[in-house]
Amino acid sequence: MFDDSRRRTPDELLADIELEERRKQRGKLKVFLGYASGVGKSFQMLDEGRRRRERGEDVVACALQPDYPEDVRRIIEHLEAIPTISSCGAEAIDVASVVERQPEVVLIDGLAYDNPAGCTNAHRWQDVEVLLKTGISVLTTVNVQYLENLQDEVERITGKRARYIIPREFLNNLADEITVVDAPSEESVLGGIEDTSARLAEKHKLSRLRELALLAAASVVDRQLESYLRSQGTEQTWGVQERILVCVTDEFDAAEMLESGRRNADRFQGEFFVLHCRYKPVSKEGREQLERNLQQARLLGAEVFTLVDSDVVTAILDFAMQRGVTQIFVGRSDAPRGFWTRVRGNLAVRLIRAAEGIDVIVYPHR
Repeated sequence: MFDDSRRRTPDELLADIELEERRKQRGKLKVFLGYASGVGKSFQMLDEGRRRRERGEDVVACALQPDYPEDVRRIIEHLEAIPTISSCGAEAIDVASVVERQPEVVLIDGLAYDNPAGCTNAHRWQDVEVLLKTGISVLTTVNVQYLENLQDEVERITGKRARYIIPREFLNNLADEITVVDAPSEESVLGGIEDTSARLAEKHKLSRLRELALLAAASVVDRQLESYLRSQGTEQTWGVQERILVCVTDEFDAAEMLESGRRNADRFQGEFFVLHCRYKPVSKEGREQLERNLQQARLLGAEVFTLVDSDVVTAILDFAMQRGVTQIFVGRSDAPRGFWTRVRGNLAVRLIRAAEGIDVIVYPHR
């Protein structure tokens, strides 16, 4: 049986303690996340910087864009700026000058940019890591198309692929706050598109991009919540991020069920687990079928686990509780499958009755 009574390993405890200590020592990171140009990320970030300065915080800007609308330029007039450094025709944060200045908060517009050749760090997000480690807090902006693991989906929506990449782990591990910036009006994003059908198509794209941004922000919040609850000795099975568990056996071809689970995980930017719980002897044909199922799971990028337990339902639910699973996929056939099926009863029905707070999706096998 899969059982550690939900006690966490010494390594897990140490990792949480170290993470908490790092968060106490380093600066705070707030990210203004947009889903398209023109939604107002720069304005909101700079306006918050202005308000903080008016409250007495030491705020400087150390990376700004060359062209801003009038309302943004008026805010910049009230902010101290540390000039960027130029190299190979590109601009980079003067990290050394910022660290020497030691402000409480720095404003960085455009987290996703790469640094020019010759800089210590290849990417701007690495500059931010350095500043955070010195105790300086950072307000920054980024669009959803630059987030790792979302670029394929964004390309499917827009037909374009972003040049730069922000590792998702950067946000998961370092973002203390993430704000999705919504457009104040359609015209701020759709202005200039006159054709009705083109406007409708663009609105549909923006709606899908907005959903991706909300899911990305929810994923960060979910991980922060998990980390906090673990540090308090509390476990939970709910959250804003979907975690899909597909249960496979040696009796059926699970390819369609696995692909459905993968699609659900991708749709919500969730995690994808595949579990086989062995409770009986397996024939040669069964071993071959099981290996095909597990190989398909690996090809689909699932985390694959195998347990040995005579109580399949309890083992599945114990695993699901440990991993915070939100959906369980299990196969079912209307035809009895012999002695073990008659003795144990229908697995899907027992699982549905026993699963509390977890959706069980019964997938028909032919």
